[in-house]
Amino acid sequence: MNSKYTAVITLALAALAAGNALAAGPAAAKTRAEVQAELLEAQRSGDLVDLGTGQKLNELYPNRYPAKVAAPSRSRAEVNAELLEAQRTGDIADLGTGQKLNEIYPNRYPAKAAAPSRSRADVNAELREARRTGDIVDLGTGKKLNELYPNRYPTKG
Repeated sequence: MNSKYTAVITLALAALAAGNALAAGPAAAKTRAEVQAELLEAQRSGDLVDLGTGQKLNELYPNRYPAKVAAPSRSRAEVNAELLEAQRTGDIADLGTGQKLNEIYPNRYPAKAAAPSRSRADVNAELREARRTGDIVDLGTGKKLNELYPNRYPTKG
């Protein structure tokens, strides 16, 4: 058992040193003390990989290593509110298909609000104005027509 951990530590150190040597150039090389400090921290926290299983030691034996400090996150009430909203709107994935429930059964959930759109008349009026002022992009040059031919279009202002 002791030789197994020695092998794991040796390989982890070698991988750490080789990975850092390959990833960083000579300008960002770590000192021997920095590498040793990283190894000691990995040993302390169990962030070394067990070669037999491929898992980290702190995953295999969580009771042997200190628990990782979780970053502050949302409150329980916020998570519950988000879950209730997802259930109400059907934004929960079906495990069988991977699709959301509101996509599989759209009649069971409220319709999502569509973005307001412009009318056909508004779009046509905007096109007429762009033609009149030359605010149309020439596909050959990528410039607007009023930039290419300033004499043909009224000036803005």
